[in-house]
Amino acid sequence: MASNKPNKLAFLSMPAPASYVAGLGRGASGFTTRSDIGPAREGPSAEVIAEAQARRGEDSEIDPEQFQDPDNEYGLFAGTTYEQDDEEADKIYEAVDQAMDARRKARREAQEQAELAKHRAERPKIQQQFADLKRGLSAVTDTEWENLPEVGNLTRKKRRRDDRAFAVPDSIIVGDRGKSEYENSLDPRQQEHGGFETPADSGTLTNFVEMGQARDKILSLKLDQISNSTFAASGTSTSVDPKGYLTSLDSVIIKSEAEIGDIKRARMLFDSLVKSNPKHAPGWIAAACLEEHAGRMVAARKLIKQGCEQCPKSEDIWLEAARLHQNEDAKVILANAVQHAGQSVKIWLAAADLELDVKAKKRVLRKALEHIPNSVRLWKETVNLESSIVDARILLSRAVEVIPLSVELWLALARLETPEKAKAVLNKARKAVPTSHEIWIAAGRLIEQQVDVVPDGEQPKMEGERNKALEIVDKTIEAGVRELRRHQVLLTREQWLKEAEKCEEDGSPRTCEAIVKATVAMDIEEEDRLDTWIGDVESAEARGKVGTARAVLAYALKVFPDKKDMWRRAADLEKTHGTKESLDAILSRAVVHCPQSETLWLMAAKEKWLAGDVPAAREVLERAFVANPESEQIWLAAVKLEAENGELGVARELLIRARTVADTERIWMKSAVFERQQGQTSTALETVSTALLKFPKFAKLYMIQGQIHQLQKNYPAARASFSAGYKACPKETTLWILASRLEEADGKSIKARALLEKARMVNPASDILWAEAVNVEERSAGAIQAKAMLARGLQDCPASGLLWSMAIWTEARPMRKARSVDALKKSKYDPVILCAVARLFWQERKLEKARQWFERAVTTEPDLGDSWAWWLKFERQHGTEEHREIVRDKCVAAEPHHAPVWQSVAKDDRSRGKNIKEILELVADALQ
Repeated sequence: MASNKPNKLAFLSMPAPASYVAGLGRGASGFTTRSDIGPAREGPSAEVIAEAQARRGEDSEIDPEQFQDPDNEYGLFAGTTYEQDDEEADKIYEAVDQAMDARRKARREAQEQAELAKHRAERPKIQQQFADLKRGLSAVTDTEWENLPEVGNLTRKKRRRDDRAFAVPDSIIVGDRGKSEYENSLDPRQQEHGGFETPADSGTLTNFVEMGQARDKILSLKLDQISNSTFAASGTSTSVDPKGYLTSLDSVIIKSEAEIGDIKRARMLFDSLVKSNPKHAPGWIAAACLEEHAGRMVAARKLIKQGCEQCPKSEDIWLEAARLHQNEDAKVILANAVQHAGQSVKIWLAAADLELDVKAKKRVLRKALEHIPNSVRLWKETVNLESSIVDARILLSRAVEVIPLSVELWLALARLETPEKAKAVLNKARKAVPTSHEIWIAAGRLIEQQVDVVPDGEQPKMEGERNKALEIVDKTIEAGVRELRRHQVLLTREQWLKEAEKCEEDGSPRTCEAIVKATVAMDIEEEDRLDTWIGDVESAEARGKVGTARAVLAYALKVFPDKKDMWRRAADLEKTHGTKESLDAILSRAVVHCPQSETLWLMAAKEKWLAGDVPAAREVLERAFVANPESEQIWLAAVKLEAENGELGVARELLIRARTVADTERIWMKSAVFERQQGQTSTALETVSTALLKFPKFAKLYMIQGQIHQLQKNYPAARASFSAGYKACPKETTLWILASRLEEADGKSIKARALLEKARMVNPASDILWAEAVNVEERSAGAIQAKAMLARGLQDCPASGLLWSMAIWTEARPMRKARSVDALKKSKYDPVILCAVARLFWQERKLEKARQWFERAVTTEPDLGDSWAWWLKFERQHGTEEHREIVRDKCVAAEPHHAPVWQSVAKDDRSRGKNIKEILELVADALQ
């Protein structure tokens, strides 16, 4: 039956009224959505826009970056490729742009600097505004500084005070109340333990040192009582050694729980090992060692005994068992060991070591030889126990019969035999062991020793006879090398050289020389021989094997007799390690083979002169004149020899002849110096004037002329000499310095500065000129100007050791150490800086370090005499006479010639005729 009720939702299917607006009834109106206006459309494309602009006559906008990328061009060149020609054109345009920019750069930078200066003048920094006030603070006294008022609140603003309050905890109140109370009773815990455990008051100091001393004293008293006590009950007395008692307490090992746990785990592992593999001897040994480490010696011995039963053929386990037992038990153990492992040499030797009596040791070793007759070690131990040479010889004779291939036994037997029988023994050894080089070397040494033996009632052999006898050594070694090659025994030359060095160590220099002669040329290409032999000489000398180095040099000189460097090296070796006779012999041979070498002639003459044989020195120089008639060095050496020995007239005649024959600038200079030293200043000036006409570019002539005029107080003439000198030789810094010092001596410091400034322009980056400028400023203007000049010098010469050393001493004492570190880094450990650092350690009283740095300085550059003088001055103050003598000897060997103070003292006329040791003393006195 149909329902007659109306449908309430029927309006949803009806059309909306004409005036209906959705949401208007609830206020949702006044906005538009995409559904109201329809779908969106795209804007005009770039082509459409360009076409419209063309119709209107407008130009299209050009991208300024489109021409920057050569691979992405537009317009006319859009379809072309970027080729090499294009790249070259771009580079040319870029170079033109850079040139135009560089042309305007100076003007632009000057304009920028002017604008910056104008801006700084108009608006200076706060730091610059207060610069004068800061400088004025240096004049403020301590009283004025202390009277300055404290900084107050000048803002005139009232600051809120913090009046908040906090509640104090009860614990603080209770603790503060208990501060003034005293305890007058013991708590139950203190009564139970019978002592006071009250904490000390905060003001009480506990002296633990006194407590320790009291404890030690009580312990000492107790030990003394024990050591003197007598126990009447037992009828015995006991004494305790206090030191031994304390030592035994220290030896008690207390193991931690971790160590005990590790031992237990290791014990379980070893137990599993020996059970799973009972025939493994190292397992038993390790288990026994573990128990020994744990302190259980009984368990360790029990384990090792089981191991011996399980592994009776292992020598290691028997030896470990003997070690773990006492001496008597160990003998029994090793007696059982030889029954199971009778071929073990170690067991027999251990058994012999257990015996305290020599006879018992011999008995054990001979029993061992019955079981193991081919053991070299057993035979050697048996022979060493023999005190009689005859018995030892008998034993060795039997040993070489049993073991004919043992070279050691043959050599030992040869050493015990007489020389004649030793030859027979070595011949037998050579036949038994033809591949042994030791036997041939021993034969050579035996022959060498026989040559030096003089029988009773006979005269020693003459030198010729001795040399003839020693030639047999050379023949023996040569034969040995040939035989070894025949038996295919090829030792390298390095191995032979080591054998030669060993012979030198054992005191057989001729055998060493024979080995070198026979083998030093092995395995070397002909063009590499000289370099290789020089390397051998240097390495042998570095290891201290002088005999080997001498032998290699002798062989090399036979092959290359005309090599001056080799003769010079041989002479230096003899001068350092040899005798005067050996050096004289080398130099005599050298001048015969190299007569054109001036250095060798001069060395030979000097050695004769130093030995006090002046006629022999003259003879050497006369022979040198014959070989080198125009040699400047030989002429000057002859002049020096005559002048030093007081023959001044002969020296003057030699100089006149030298000026005629050789006619060199140095000979003219030495002539002028000689006349000046003799006081003949007018003659010296005439000589210099004549020499300058011949050699106008030789700077030392101007120096001598100017110094003579300066000594005569003729400052205008000296000034003219120096001026002509630095005009003719502008690169000679010494001339500029002498001219500057002349002006300074004449009281014209300004002109001295100007001269040095001009010298620095001609010779840039010259640290000597900068150092002289610093000294001029220090003498005339003061330390501040000198420091500024030094700073400029370090900018121009940042690696100069001379300037850095001056910079170190200009600093205050606390800053010198840091300055020296910078100097060492910048100057790359210059010897002048090393000497300055040594002087710093000297100031700080670190004497051993100072000595080490002085030695380092003279080792780096031994030619600097000032370093030697500073070292001697240091040893005068803090060293012994032995230290001072070492410095003098090293300085004489180094023969220094340079350094400022050294040269000024050595070239002084008053130092004429003084040797290096005397000059060293004078320089040490002059240093400040």
